[in-house]
Amino acid sequence: MNRPKSIFAVCDLEVEYAYNFMDYMNQKKNIPFEVQAFTGPDVLCEYAREHPIEILLISGKAMCDAVKQLKVGMLVILSEGVHNPDLDQYPSVYKYQSSDSVIREVMSCYGADKAPHQKSPVLKRETRIIGIYSPIGRTQKTSFALTLGQVLAKDRAVLYLNLENFSGFDDLMEQSFEHTLSDLLYFTRQENVNLAYKMGGMIQSIQNLDFVPPALSPMDIQSTTYEEWAMLLDMIAMDSSYEYLILDLGDGVSDLFRILESCEQIYVPIRSDIISLSKLNQFEHLLATWGHDKLLERMNKVKLPFHTINRTGRAYFENLVWSELGDYVRSLLRKEENT
Repeated sequence: MNRPKSIFAVCDLEVEYAYNFMDYMNQKKNIPFEVQAFTGPDVLCEYAREHPIEILLISGKAMCDAVKQLKVGMLVILSEGVHNPDLDQYPSVYKYQSSDSVIREVMSCYGADKAPHQKSPVLKRETRIIGIYSPIGRTQKTSFALTLGQVLAKDRAVLYLNLENFSGFDDLMEQSFEHTLSDLLYFTRQENVNLAYKMGGMIQSIQNLDFVPPALSPMDIQSTTYEEWAMLLDMIAMDSSYEYLILDLGDGVSDLFRILESCEQIYVPIRSDIISLSKLNQFEHLLATWGHDKLLERMNKVKLPFHTINRTGRAYFENLVWSELGDYVRSLLRKEENT
């Protein structure tokens, strides 16, 4: 019999905020909690007597002695900027920011706890790992990976990881990121407790597609061993709610062929000029020579259409879904479903 999910409760005296936040969290397919909303401390306390609450996100205005007595896994104050100094003992997040930012900060607080948290059951299909790699340059590989991820994320929980030496994401998205894949790899090496929740504190989203911001230094990719990558992939498969993991792979990954062996499906963007085809032939010959010939059966070579998007920043990625590349990806997935 499956153990019920842990409870994430949000309590705010503003009814609209509380229920809008709950609805938004319930739309997020990667949240491993059952989300409950309350608009006052009395109903919250009554509920808590019968249902253990793992995370309580509560407005400072709703705090009272009864709430302080509740036995919850972690209590986080939903702050409007200034709150009673008596609440300084609790971590806090700023209320008037994006819901994604609130969730990320709460997960960061929760993951930072030194005690291991009880894992909620992950009710999902097995995580399918999709690898996207090409020995050829300038193939729109990353654009394809992000388009595929966004199309799949309309119905599924999808995580995208960029494992290239230079992703350019800070410039591409016109923003800097506080936490990146470098931090996640550090925690993995430390065999940190609550790794899945630490990752939750780093997650960013493009529409419904989740991603961990890529590493800034190529050394962080190149110095990561296969065993460390495997540990991270196992955590995502076992302890997260993601149904698809998309790996955008570059040549800096140690033991690249072994990482590809972890992928159920591999897309290889190609070009048709003679130099590109010669590079592809060398890659396939090397796979066979080094005993990885079974990877050839999982490889799907894709020649991607040129797409015309004149946007920058986040809008570039979001518009990929409606470009010629988006049409191609949807057609590709339909063909695979019917095969």
